[in-house]
Amino acid sequence: MAIPRQLPNAITIARIPLAIVFFILLLLGGMLGSADLALRWAAAIIFVVGISTDWVDGYLARRYDIVSDFGKLWDPIADKLLTGAGFVGLAILGEAQWWMVVIILIREWGITIHRLMIANEHVVAAAWMGKVKTVVQGVTLSWALLPFWLLIGEQAFTLVTLVLMWAVVLLTVASGIDYVAAQLRGARRAR
Repeated sequence: MAIPRQLPNAITIARIPLAIVFFILLLLGGMLGSADLALRWAAAIIFVVGISTDWVDGYLARRYDIVSDFGKLWDPIADKLLTGAGFVGLAILGEAQWWMVVIILIREWGITIHRLMIANEHVVAAAWMGKVKTVVQGVTLSWALLPFWLLIGEQAFTLVTLVLMWAVVLLTVASGIDYVAAQLRGARRAR
């Protein structure tokens, strides 16, 4: 079965407006304990669907051999918009620590800006560690967004969320260092 060549890119681009709708619903839903559960569920479901499309577009592009430079560039940008909206939203609601979110955002957008600056020379696809980091971010945000505190209590929920956030911060920093090291090695080889 053939699929339209632009389907993976269309799925990627669809994550951008999804990120905006998700962010608005998350903030309207409010913080745990006093959250409007319908809005919180809606935000969480939109996030889970949106972050799941990251796997779908990549799978389709590789499976049908329609990987494009556009997709390699915009896929991580769409991911960063969606996950960034989640981290910032949780920090605004007091459910994530701002210093952790700032570290995550500096790494994410620093590398994105670098990718955009060198896009006319070559497109840098995500490395394996960056992919693992994105999966852990998606799992962490899904956990933090879904109202699991109703099942396990706010204290246990907050503790699990904090442990997962630490894992995200550590992977974010490690994958950032890996990216910079790979770029330096590539620059040395190019000389």
